[in-house]
Amino acid sequence: MSFFGKLFGGKKDEPMTTGDAIQKLRETETMLLKKQDYLEKKIELELDTAKKNGTKNKRAAIAALKRKKRYEKQLQQIDGTLSTIEMQREALESANTNTSVLTTMKDASDALKAAHKSMDVDQVHDMMEDIAEQQDVAKEISDAISNPVAFGNDIDEDELEKELEELEQEELDKELLGVAGPETELPEVPSGELKDKTKVKKKAVAAGPVEDDDEDMKQLMSWAN
Repeated sequence: MSFFGKLFGGKKDEPMTTGDAIQKLRETETMLLKKQDYLEKKIELELDTAKKNGTKNKRAAIAALKRKKRYEKQLQQIDGTLSTIEMQREALESANTNTSVLTTMKDASDALKAAHKSMDVDQVHDMMEDIAEQQDVAKEISDAISNPVAFGNDIDEDELEKELEELEQEELDKELLGVAGPETELPEVPSGELKDKTKVKKKAVAAGPVEDDDEDMKQLMSWAN
């Protein structure tokens, strides 16, 4: 079994899923970060030891510097490993996202196919034609209802126009006669003198017959009657 197989606990015939691989990489990344902190502390400690023994114990100072160099080399290797793990984890996360997206798209496609199974294209076209036909029928009915009903279509319109012309001519003749004919003036009604003439009439009747040549009396008599 390979090193990565041992590291991730995978089997040869059973590949690890992307989710499990991402989880394992994160665990390894956490472990290496802890190792990195440990080495940085060891480097600081060895550096302090070398400084303290620099003038007193040269051999101990050199040994401390050698250990510091080894720790720094390990730290450098861990930095490279962390970079590799980070890139691999990001690639797996991207692949996992793509897998989820593709799975969702496939499920949507399957659902769409299932929805279209109950539909037939020819049936849909027939249904749309029926709808259009019914709309045309509805429009014809609306037009028929909105048009006024015509009664008395058997009446001769020419006869009606002739009758209308006769009526117009009759009205025109009346207007012409009214303009050309003599105006009849009624005599003015006497007002203030009526009482006096009435009294005169009474006196005349009492005195004797009225003369025919009295025009005023004749006019008065006509109004009195």
